[in-house]
Parts: sequence; structure tokens; C-alpha cells
Amino acid sequence: MIEQRHGVGIWYAPAEGPELATEQDAVDLIGATYGLGADVLVVPVERFAARFFDMHAKLIGHFFSKVVQYGYRLVVLGDVRHHVEASTVFRDVVRESNRGQDVWFVTDSAELDARLAAAG
Repeated sequence: MIEQRHGVGIWYAPAEGPELATEQDAVDLIGATYGLGADVLVVPVERFAARFFDMHAKLIGHFFSKVVQYGYRLVVLGDVRHHVEASTVFRDVVRESNRGQDVWFVTDSAELDARLAAAG
């Protein structure tokens, strides 16, 4: 189901489900939303495998690129402080992502709502 917020179609990935990490996982998410009118895919941070946040594995960049390549925006919803504290490279990814429009890291729905309102 797509929720309209600030004129944007938002699809929320269920909190329960298989772990996400790879490009194929991104394609699977896109496939789940194809034709539903979603502009933004919101995925709870808990759905991502621990290896997703390992910057040496390079999974995060491939996942993000695949989502954006298909014309979606991605929102990682939840607390990523632990990963930010563990990796300066990941901290930089979060900071740079949040400066743009394609991928955002937000802690909760209120922050997402504020970002959407500001972007609209």
C-alpha cells in the first residue's frame, strides 16, 4: 500500500522479512513496488544485514545505486548511531546522503515528514 505524504508516494517495507544487503535485494524491493505509484521506498534499518554497513564490502553503494537507477528515492528509517560511531567512512556516507535528495537516513517518521515537507 502506498501512502501519500506531501504529494509523494511512499512505500514502507515491512519490519519483518529477509535481510537486505545486495543489489539483487534492491531489485526485489523495486519489484515489490513496481506499478504501485511509489516514489520513495522506506526501509527500516533492522532489515539491513550487518555486512551492509561494512564499508569494505561495498554493498551499500551498490544497493543505493540500484534503487536510484530505477528512479526511486530510498529512506533508511531508524537509528544508525552505532554504525556511525564504528566507521568514519559510514558517517560520511550518512552526512553526504542526507545532503542530497536520493537517499536519506532518518531516525523516525517525524523526521521523514519534516524532510519531505522541506523538499516539497
